[in-house]
Amino acid sequence: MRKKELAKEVIERLKKKYPDAGCSLEYDQAWKLLVSVRLAAQCTDARVNIVVEKLYEKFPDVKALAEAPVEEIEEIVRPCGLGKSKAKDISACMKVLKEQYGGKVPDNFDALLKLPGVGRKSANLIMGDVFGKPAIVTDTHCIRLVNRMGLVKDIKEPKKVEMELWKIIPPEEGNDFCHRLVEHGRDVCTARTTPHCDRCVLNDICATGKKLMKAEQKTK
Repeated sequence: MRKKELAKEVIERLKKKYPDAGCSLEYDQAWKLLVSVRLAAQCTDARVNIVVEKLYEKFPDVKALAEAPVEEIEEIVRPCGLGKSKAKDISACMKVLKEQYGGKVPDNFDALLKLPGVGRKSANLIMGDVFGKPAIVTDTHCIRLVNRMGLVKDIKEPKKVEMELWKIIPPEEGNDFCHRLVEHGRDVCTARTTPHCDRCVLNDICATGKKLMKAEQKTK
């Protein structure tokens, strides 16, 4: 099966398994997703969702957060880890939004990349979830799963994985596909345990699933 055909089949099966998959970071404005995705580095989305409630209670908009002392931001976001660097990036990012974009988040990928603390993963998430544009978010779940499936081979660098996936994933499917990979990675194709290939909807087409199935057959 060619990679494009494999990708198409994986997409369709995951759609059926996770029809409502979406971003687990809670937000109601674009700038809030920018803040949350920065806080989510090396932190669970669940914890971020709790921490930002206190942050927005004290600093309810871009202007307030841009003018807030970095130390006060750090004090609130510390439970997410890396508080000093995250607070610094959030403060600088909000200042740019306030001063250059009138408090709005730009809908241009290159402009997003120029914002403090925003990398390709964050920019793609904003483009896909906020603006509904083609996006591929190569987080740890995505990188692990597409390597296991055989959609990419032995590639771990996020940008390189993203570039390979653009070749085989239809643009209109990329964003939702990545959200479904997160769900599947948490539930079935886990990182800290052996993947649960026995209950995986992809086990007959996944490279890792096929290997494990063959190994089981040999031991019988």
